[in-house]
Amino acid sequence: MVDSDLKKRFEACNVLSGVGDAIGYKNGEWEFCRSGRRIHEDLYKMGGLENIKVDSRNWMISDDTVMHLATSEALVSKWESLPELYSKIAQKYVECMRDMAGRAPGLTCSASVQRLRPQVDKGWYIPFNPRGGGCGAAMRAVPIGLLYWKPEEILLLITISIESGRMTHNNPTGYLGAMAVALFVSYAVQKKPLKEWGAGLIVTLEKAWEYIENEGRDVEENRGAWDYFKKSWTDYLSLRGITDGISKPKFPDTYKVSERDKFYKSVSFAGTGGASGHDAPMIAYDALLSAGDSWEELCLRSMLHGGDSDSTGIIAAACWGGMNGYRDVPEGHYKKLEYLDRLKTQGKKLYEKSTK
Repeated sequence: MVDSDLKKRFEACNVLSGVGDAIGYKNGEWEFCRSGRRIHEDLYKMGGLENIKVDSRNWMISDDTVMHLATSEALVSKWESLPELYSKIAQKYVECMRDMAGRAPGLTCSASVQRLRPQVDKGWYIPFNPRGGGCGAAMRAVPIGLLYWKPEEILLLITISIESGRMTHNNPTGYLGAMAVALFVSYAVQKKPLKEWGAGLIVTLEKAWEYIENEGRDVEENRGAWDYFKKSWTDYLSLRGITDGISKPKFPDTYKVSERDKFYKSVSFAGTGGASGHDAPMIAYDALLSAGDSWEELCLRSMLHGGDSDSTGIIAAACWGGMNGYRDVPEGHYKKLEYLDRLKTQGKKLYEKSTK
């Protein structure tokens, strides 16, 4: 039996992820602007968010959505074992690099994909990377959370998000970002209360470490680099007062553009909020918590800041769609979105496969 509401939310999750990417990217102009105030001034001159008409010429999608689609297409293809799936994901990542003109692919992703050998046994393995903590694994993990959104499938979500993440970002700060995004998308589809998501992530980290130990690859290197992601998140949850997953989040009395830019920078690894695996989902989560029921506020907080705005935007918008469908989203934000049909098709296929 088709659950029409769930099916629509799957579609919206996929489509709005592209919207968050396109608006945050703005053909590279906003992604690489380090002043949220300047971005908001540009927006004011345009007449505000409601006047944005996303299209493929002025608001093209970035590398984030291209790799998101690659992940999704591999997941919904026919495969019988996890190694077969990983080979397909790796192959899709190799192929999608042909579609990166003007989309600003990350250096770590690009260099790592060149190492992948999808047709070789374990050809998706790359060496541990002490500097592989960027957000490139996180930005493309939304489809994993859609396919494995049910609580009883958490181990598959953990396993596949980690292994797909390690194909380019073999460092816990990087690949745990993929796990966090997949987990948050699954929570969105479940309609789990937002204040519980962070606490759920901390619990899931314990299962993730068990997987890393049992899988046995680069265990000591991972052990040495593991704490940064966990500490970053425990510190954030403590600051917001939601460590217990029960309390209402606390925000500063004044939390406008400049204050958000300052905060996003403070939680970053090297001064660019959202550029790493730990802070891309964190900033998206912060935006979801503080935006309330407002799509406009979510856009202002997750897509329009002086950091890696397309990566935080893709995550936040996907979660909105998973929870709310297209509620309050202007048609102009997605009606002419680049690759709209592909995103809708993948949403449908993920829904069908997840509900068999």
